[in-house]
Amino acid sequence: MNVRISTPRSAELVQRLSATPRGARLARRLTGSALDGWGYPHDGDLSHAAQLVVAELAANAVTHGRVPGRDFELRLILLRDRDTLRIEVSDARGDRTLRFLDGGLLDEHGRGLVVVQVLAALWGVTPREVGKTVWAELPLSPRRARRPGTPRPCPRTPAPEG
Repeated sequence: MNVRISTPRSAELVQRLSATPRGARLARRLTGSALDGWGYPHDGDLSHAAQLVVAELAANAVTHGRVPGRDFELRLILLRDRDTLRIEVSDARGDRTLRFLDGGLLDEHGRGLVVVQVLAALWGVTPREVGKTVWAELPLSPRRARRPGTPRPCPRTPAPEG
């Protein structure tokens, strides 16, 4: 399934990918290509940040959210009127929660989510009927970038409606 919807105010890409390292790499490349097609160049800050977030979320879906025979889904939603890029990565494992860095820098788990936390204005986890969706929202313009210390919802809160 590859869906691309574009309007003057928004654009969307939806793609199912194999829950393999190759699928995770492809998710990152699709992100750069989609953003480039929407007017945000490969070498721009938004593209770099989005590709890093997608790489982390896709790697987590492949490593920790994989169910044999099930794909993961990448959804990119460009919301120009909200000055936001919403990234969603859905996997089939709802029984596994995200592990956060809590044991210091030597902890072997959760470091990638620190990257998501630093780059995203908002992020969280939404349960699905089968599995979960980890989502992140990035500002399209640098003027809206999050300042250090800005409050953010708990990573387990549902996605905002709107």
